[in-house]
Formats: sequence, structure tokens, C-alpha cells
Amino acid sequence: MTNAAVGEDQDTGSGIQVIARAATVLRALESHPDGMSLTQIAKTVGLARSTVQRIVSALTAEDFLTPAGIGGGVRIGAGLARLGSSIRSNVAELVRPYLRLLSEKADETVDLAVLAGGSVIFIDQIPGRHRLLARSAVGERFPLHCTANGKAVLACFDEANAEELLRKSLAEHPAYPLRNRRSLMRELHETRRTHVAFDLEEHAGGVSAVGVAMLDALGRPVAVSIPTPSQRFPQQRDKLVAHILEFRERASAALSK
Repeated sequence: MTNAAVGEDQDTGSGIQVIARAATVLRALESHPDGMSLTQIAKTVGLARSTVQRIVSALTAEDFLTPAGIGGGVRIGAGLARLGSSIRSNVAELVRPYLRLLSEKADETVDLAVLAGGSVIFIDQIPGRHRLLARSAVGERFPLHCTANGKAVLACFDEANAEELLRKSLAEHPAYPLRNRRSLMRELHETRRTHVAFDLEEHAGGVSAVGVAMLDALGRPVAVSIPTPSQRFPQQRDKLVAHILEFRERASAALSK
């Protein structure tokens, strides 16, 4: 091997390390929408503050990060938000025909969500036709640990990674304390087997939901849920489960292409 080739390998390895470290910084900031200081980032990701400062400066120059305020912190910038929006739009476009069909069969509102930090964020919705509906707005963020779509997303991960996401979910949504950790872990184990998760008035009184999740072509979880007023959920539960599992099979094939 020539010296030039050795140098190229070393440069490639160094470049990969820089990208990996930048990704770590971005992931840390993803769960802190109001921003973090350089010291907080360094402590979270386990890097020297000087290293974090260089990474932050480069990401800020590309508009991936932006100043968070007069305190010197940074938060996710518009450039990265635009990339995220483009990805979400693509997912929504791929899945929307199947969402419409699911909403028609279930005769209920259907929500599409993706993972964002310790939350699921709604990116599309097909409203149902009932006069009494359970609806949320596109763009809203919901906890992972007490929603049907959030639990379905958690079940896409192994126990260790699910625990880490659970910690993020509790940190981002302090108004929704975890009722019973052991019970939730049993639910996730069952969801990994059946693909179906439930929210029985855990997130909002009077609202129950069934949810599923699948992975897109890049291995990212995409979740769909059917929220309904709890008064009619027991009678519809089996039908909704059958419809949403049929949806999952069809939409998974579209997302994996």
C-alpha cells in the first residue's frame, strides 16, 4: 500500500468520525427544541467542549444550527428543519392513499406520525365522518409512553433503545408521568409480537386508540393510529385492529421501496 493510499484511508476515517460526532450533537439537540449551551452538549455527548464548539460552528455555517438566545446556546436550525420537512412530506405522500382507504374502512380519523426525539410528531391526518371525533392537529408532538402510535414506535426498538427513548419521552412530556413501567414493558413485548398497540384513555380522557408502526426504507419508524371516542371503542376494537393490520401490510411494502 502506498503512502498516498494510507493518507487517503486516514482522511476517510477522520471524516467519518467528524460526521458521526456531528450526528451525535444533532441528536442531542433534537430532544431540546429550546436549545442547549455548548457545555450542556459536551456533557451530554461526552466530547470536549472545544470539539463541540468546532462542530457547532460548522453546523451553524450550514444553517443546520442557529443561536438559541443571548446565553450562547444553539438549537436546530432552519436548514435541518427543511430537510426533515422534505423527508416527512415524502413519507406522507407514499402513505396517504393507504391512509385514505383505512379511514374509509374504519370510518374514523386516521393519524400519521414519525419519531422526533422522545416524541411522535403528527405529519398527516385523514378526518373521519362521524359527528363525534377524536382529532389532533398536524404538527403536534405526543409522548411515546402513553399513546398508541408512540408505543408502537417504541416496540420497533430493542429493550435497551426503547428504555433510552422512554427516558426522552418522560423528559419531554413531564405532564404525563409513567403509570407503571413493568406494565408498559409487557405491552411493548406484546406489541412486538402482534404489531398492535393501544391507548386506553392514557393520554386524554374520553379518547382511546389503536396504533401500529412500520419501518421506512432507511429503517426509521412510521406510525399510524386510529383515535376514537372511548364510548364506541370497545365495540369497534376488533374491527379497527383488523383494518389497521391490513393497512400496515400494504403500507409497509410501499415504504420499503
